[in-house]
Amino acid sequence: MDDAGDHRRVVVGLSGSLGSLTALHQAAAEARRTGAVLVAVLAWEPPGGEFAYRRSPCPPLLDAGQDQARQRLLHAVESAFGGLPEGLPMRALTVRGPAGRALTLVADRPDDLLVVGAGRRGRLRRLLSPSVARHCLVHAVCPVLAVPRSPLHEVLEDMHRRNAWRLPLHTAAPLR
Repeated sequence: MDDAGDHRRVVVGLSGSLGSLTALHQAAAEARRTGAVLVAVLAWEPPGGEFAYRRSPCPPLLDAGQDQARQRLLHAVESAFGGLPEGLPMRALTVRGPAGRALTLVADRPDDLLVVGAGRRGRLRRLLSPSVARHCLVHAVCPVLAVPRSPLHEVLEDMHRRNAWRLPLHTAAPLR
C-alpha cells in the first residue's frame, strides 16, 4: 500500500456491506481513470459506543476493537478484489469515530474525491441512524460521489426474503 503523499486521492468509505463494496469498485475505477491513490476507510467505535467507553475505559477492549476493524477492512478489500488491486496505489485506514465524520476528516483536501454508498433507506432506518452519505454531502470540503445500490442488491434481498418466508424462488427470471 503506497503513501498518498501529495497525490490526488479517491477516498471511499467501507463497512463490508454490498453497498460499500459497490462504492469501492466505483472508487477504484475513478482512481485508475485519474491516476489517483485509492484510500479505503473503515470507521469504527469502541464496543458499547464512545459514551460507554469514556465512562468505563478499558484499553485492551479498545485494542481488540481496533484489530477487529482492521480485519473487517482487509476482508472487505479481499471480498471486492480477491486481494489488493494490482497496479493501483492504495492505502487502507481505520478511523475511530462515526462514519460520516471519519470520512470527512480523511477527505480533507479540495482536490480529493469522496465516494460513498447511497443505499435506499426506509423511514425507520433514517430516523434511528443518520445517513453517512447525507453527512458527507453536507460537510465535505471536496466533491462527493454517492454511488447508488447495485441492481443485484434488489435481487439478493428478494431471494433472502423469499427464503426466510419459505416461498419458492423465481429461478426462471434472469438476473438484472
